Amino acid sequence: MNRKTGRRLAAVLAMGGVLATGAADAQLKAIKTQTNISPAERKQGDEAHPALLQEFGGAYAGPQAAYVNRIGQNIAVQSGLSRSPSDFTVTLLNSPVNNAFAIPGGYVYVTRQLMALMNDEAELAGVLGHEVGHVAAQHSKKRQSAATRNQILGVLGAVLGSAIGDSGGLLGGLGGLLQNNSMQVAQLATLGFSRSQELQADQLGVQYLKSAGYDPMALSTMLTSLANQTTLEARLAGGDARSLPEWASTHPDPASRVRNAQTLATKVGGTGGRRNAEAFLASVDGVLYGDDPAQGVVEGQEFLHPDLRLKFAVPNGYGMQNGTTAVAISGNGGQAQFTTGAYNGDMNAYIAAAFKAVAGNASINPGAIQRTTVGGIPASYSTARVNTQSGQVDVTVFAYEFSRTSAFHFVALTKAGGAGVFNSMFGSVRRLSASEAAAIRPRHVDVVTVGRSDTMASLAARMAYGNYQAERFRVLNRLAANSRLTPGQKVKLVVYADR
Repeated sequence: MNRKTGRRLAAVLAMGGVLATGAADAQLKAIKTQTNISPAERKQGDEAHPALLQEFGGAYAGPQAAYVNRIGQNIAVQSGLSRSPSDFTVTLLNSPVNNAFAIPGGYVYVTRQLMALMNDEAELAGVLGHEVGHVAAQHSKKRQSAATRNQILGVLGAVLGSAIGDSGGLLGGLGGLLQNNSMQVAQLATLGFSRSQELQADQLGVQYLKSAGYDPMALSTMLTSLANQTTLEARLAGGDARSLPEWASTHPDPASRVRNAQTLATKVGGTGGRRNAEAFLASVDGVLYGDDPAQGVVEGQEFLHPDLRLKFAVPNGYGMQNGTTAVAISGNGGQAQFTTGAYNGDMNAYIAAAFKAVAGNASINPGAIQRTTVGGIPASYSTARVNTQSGQVDVTVFAYEFSRTSAFHFVALTKAGGAGVFNSMFGSVRRLSASEAAAIRPRHVDVVTVGRSDTMASLAARMAYGNYQAERFRVLNRLAANSRLTPGQKVKLVVYADR
C-alpha cells in the first residue's frame, strides 16, 4: 500500500498462466493461433498498460528490467504475433506477489517476486512464453463475454462471494467495476483461465522454448519450484498468519502440471538447449524481495508502513496480502481491507464515502457513527446490516484521523453479528515512531558462491527470516533436503539490504 489514494483496480489475482490445476492428456495438438497484433488490440493494450502498472506496484526500476524485456521480446516473437521484438513491451513489475500475465497488444508482465523464484534464463523464457501463448491462442477473448456478464468484483466483493456465496449485486461496486474499456482489458488480464486453456498455453510455451533454442524442460522445472513454493506458503500461513498467495488458493495443485510439461517437452525434442543460469543469476542478484517498504511491509501478523508511520496487527489465523493501494485481510471469520481516501477533516463524509465505495449502486444504510480513540488517534466507526443472497452480512467501516488532511480506514465484512472478530485489529492501529520506521529494512536477493566450508544449513542461517530458513533457502534454489552443494556453485539468499 503506497501513498496513492483511490480504489484497487482488482484483487492481486491468480497468476494469469503458469499456475493452474489438474493433469490432462498432454498429447501435442494443433492450436489455432493468431498471426498479428491488430490495431484495435494495440489500442486496448496501450490504454490498459498504465492501469496495470498502477495496480501492480509500477515498473521495477532495477537493472533487471532491461534483461527481462530482452528475454521476453525474444520469446514473444516465437509466437508469430509479430516478427519485430519491439512490438512487445515486457515489464518487470515491482510486486511481492508471484504473478505473470499478458494482454493483447503486445504487453507481457512478470513480477520481481516470481523472477526471484527462477533459477535460470530458460525458466524466465518459459514463463513469459506461456503468457504470450494465452494471447496467441486468444484465450482472453474467449473469457471476455462471461467476465462482462458477471462484472468483476474488487478485493472484498470477490472474497465475500467465495466466503458466503454472494454472486454479485450488493458488493459488485466494491473496488471499482469495469468503468471503461482499458480497465476491462486490465482486469481480464488477471482472471484465471480454464484447465484446457492452461494446457494449451503450456504447449505453446514449450514450443516457443524449443524454437528459441532453450531447454524445453525449463517450464517443468519452473512448475516444480512453484509446487514447492505452494507447499511452503501453506506452512507459512499457519506459522506467521500470512495467507496463501491468491494463485495458490485458486490453483492448488501446480505439482500435477509438472508431469504434463515434462511430457510436452519430450514430444518437442526432450532436453537440450540453453539454460543460461550464469547470466540469469548475475541479473537477478540484488533484486528487491518481498514487500517494498515504500508500500509497507507484512511482518508476521503486523503490517508496518515506514513512510505513512503506522502499523496494525491482524488476529491469529488471519492473513494479509499487501497491494498497491490497500491491504487485504482474510480468514474464516471475515474479510477486510485497509486503505485510505480523500479527507478534508469531515469524518462523517469520509465514512459515508467508504460505504458508498462498498455498495456501488446498491442501497446500504449504516448505523450511527460512533467516536472513540485508538492508540491516541481519533477514530470513528459504523456498521451496516445488509441482506445478501446468502443471508445477512455486517459491513463495518472503522476510520482513523491521522491529521486534519489524512485518514485511513478498515472495511470489514462478516456474517451478521460477527464484526467483533476484528475488534483486536481495529484497536491495534498505532503510529510508528521515527526509530521504529527507520528499523524497517527491505530484503533483496544476494547471489553468493558456495565456499568449501559452506553447507546448506550455514547458508540458510543467513536468510533474513526468523523462521523456516532452511525451507525458504531450498525452495528459492530448487534444492531437495538431501541435495549436496559444490564449492563454486552459485546460490540465492534473501538478506536485508542497507537503506
